[in-house]
Amino acid sequence: MRPALRTLITISIGILFGFLLATRQLTVHGQVKPGAGFAAVPDDKGGWDLTGPYDVARGWPKPMSQLPGHEKWGWGSVEGIFAESPNRIFIAQRGELPVLTRPPQTPVPQFGPSLSFPTAQVPFRNASQGPVAALPGGGAPGAKPEDADKLWKGTKGLDARWEHNLVVVDAEGNITEQWTQWDSLFKRLHAVYINPYDPEKHVWIVDDYNHAVFKFSHDGKQLVETIGTPGQAGADGTHFNRPTFLAWLPDSTMFVSDGYNGTRVAKFDKNGKFLLDWGLKGNPPNETRPGYFNVVHGLAVDPVSKRVYVSDRGNRRMQVFDENGKFIEQWPFAQPSSVNFLYVGADRGLWAFDDTTAKIVKYDPHGHLLYAWGTLGDWPGGLFNIHGASVDQEGNLYIAEVANGRAQKFVPRRGANPNFIVGKPVYSAWK
Repeated sequence: MRPALRTLITISIGILFGFLLATRQLTVHGQVKPGAGFAAVPDDKGGWDLTGPYDVARGWPKPMSQLPGHEKWGWGSVEGIFAESPNRIFIAQRGELPVLTRPPQTPVPQFGPSLSFPTAQVPFRNASQGPVAALPGGGAPGAKPEDADKLWKGTKGLDARWEHNLVVVDAEGNITEQWTQWDSLFKRLHAVYINPYDPEKHVWIVDDYNHAVFKFSHDGKQLVETIGTPGQAGADGTHFNRPTFLAWLPDSTMFVSDGYNGTRVAKFDKNGKFLLDWGLKGNPPNETRPGYFNVVHGLAVDPVSKRVYVSDRGNRRMQVFDENGKFIEQWPFAQPSSVNFLYVGADRGLWAFDDTTAKIVKYDPHGHLLYAWGTLGDWPGGLFNIHGASVDQEGNLYIAEVANGRAQKFVPRRGANPNFIVGKPVYSAWK
């Protein structure tokens, strides 16, 4: 036998033996060995990862009734959330809504056979839509932000209250700070942040109906800076057209996704000076041209590669650019997704938070799907209209739900696969 043939046979036998050994190790009496599948907790028995690698913190935050005079009032449409620490979490909402209990099902045959209200097994109230929903109003196709109050059909003080748009809660869900001094300034809070590279920990608010981004002192006593012109839409260095989210590089360069009516990403230096922007209006819902947007809704930046990830929500795709707007690549989201929020942590994991499918999805930097969890529901741990997210230093995940009208806290499960946990954030300048 020739030496080359003998070597080939030896290698083949080795590969076959290794395969059989691996297969034997993966199975126990014909069953998959614990840890060999995709379970969030490898050795767990039962369940089906309804809340992924997390347990939901039931009863967090505590009801708005903890405040005097708010016994009949609850959380409104929660747009944004940010955890400065496990004991200081900002919740941004569109006012307050009355507390409601689920009514019994009532047949409505006048609308069609076999129909009833509310529909069973799904959330019975959308806190964000309808004539009597969390302020401000709108909802009509083509409605303008300046017409929001006029379009709202409810009664203030009865159907909604424009109060407590921004509050701070502690680890137990108690409201510890009330930023009500700014309620009259805000028109529709969309997101709340603290720049992780800012040692003074200024608090940033994106107000899409105001067409502006506000920068406050850490204690909320002072409005330090306004970027954009409040009440005036535009697309230049001093105007936005319903901006949505923010992201920073380690040098505090800031990116603004602009936005609902705008079709661009704008870049500012650490002092708020406009540097550049990019983006053109596309043709939804199947636009594929690089740099064309429809609803720029979701923004995250990799602190190392400086790749800028943008959710082109109207076209159900991710677009990726360098820090100066040069197109790098793109990939499609699942149909019929509506990715509202993007997040990149210190581990550089890329997460997408989807509204339509109620999924929290992890990708590698090039769009390969790594993991997903989440299911529609208004029960604790269910998700309905995810709009914002944040992670604290202990790894707790916080979710803002617009339609559910609530914030939720998720605590990592003991023994959970660390690759399935949303990574802790960058805290470069502060702890």
